[in-house]
Parts: sequence; C-alpha cells; structure tokens
Amino acid sequence: MSDTPAQFDKVIAECRTLFEKKLKDYGAAWRILRLPSLTDQIFIKAQRLRSIEDKGTQKVADDLRGEYIGILNYSIIALIQLELGVAEQIDMDPEEAMKAYDGHVSLTKKLMMDKNHDYGEAWRDMRVPSFTDLILQKLLRVKQIEDNSGKTLVSEGVDANYMDMINYSVFALIQMDEAK
Repeated sequence: MSDTPAQFDKVIAECRTLFEKKLKDYGAAWRILRLPSLTDQIFIKAQRLRSIEDKGTQKVADDLRGEYIGILNYSIIALIQLELGVAEQIDMDPEEAMKAYDGHVSLTKKLMMDKNHDYGEAWRDMRVPSFTDLILQKLLRVKQIEDNSGKTLVSEGVDANYMDMINYSVFALIQMDEAK
C-alpha cells in the first residue's frame, strides 16, 4: 500500500532543500517578480517538458525532474507573492522565506489530502505527461485570470491553480521515483 503523505513529504524535502540553497546563493531576489512573470517562468518549464515528451528526445541534458521541481518551487513563490504582494527589493531574510514556504506547503498538502480522499488516489493511474498537460491547462487558466485583472465569475482563483500545479508536480515526481 502506498503512503502518499510520506511520499509527498519526501518530494517536498528535496524541493525545499534546493529552494533553501538558492536562497543562500541569491537571497529572496524573486520578491521583485510580478505574478505574470512567475506564471511565464512556470509556463517555460512546463512547455519544455511537453516539447521533450512529444519529441521523445532532448538536446539539453538537464534532468526533467528538475523542471517539475522548478514548477513546484515557482508555484510556492507565486503563493508567497499573492500573500505578501510584490516588493521593490529583497525584503525577506532566508528564515522568513522558509517560514512562508513551509506555510504554503502545509496548506497545499492539506488540499492534496482532501482531494486524494475524494478522488481515491486516481493520480496513481495517470501518466506523467498528463500531469504536464494539466499544469499547462492551469497555466492558461491563470493567464486568463491575470488578463482579467484577477477577477473570476464562478471559478477558483489563481491561488488554487498554483496549489494544483504544486500537487501535480509532486505526483509526477513520485511516479518518476517509482519508475526508477
């Protein structure tokens, strides 16, 4: 029997470690990024995944796991930016940034557990390229909401879409690990 919460935590630990190391290298320079820039950065990563999946080959030897890790970490950054707003300069120390990261991971894990309960772990029967497509779909939704100045009539907001992208990335990474 699978242990989804433990697998989630293992994937997040890997992503968190990279995030923390980059904070030491660059500080929280991402605090100046506006949401559309973050959305576009995530889009670039998801589009690369889809392009390689479609072509069946890649010319840049970067590990594809890294793209899902990037999608996950940039989505957490987007959630932090949604919460705090955009800064004009670095205004967070690494400790504050990690606390914000952990807070959004906690909320996202709860959402994953609730959905996992309702959907019966259907993601385990999905294929990794489907997660890429779902992430791209969420990105198109976020872009449309951003183009509508953040307003929706009946749909969830951008925060829910970013959280779903985090969870889809976790699921893809779990499946990639299990395939090894």
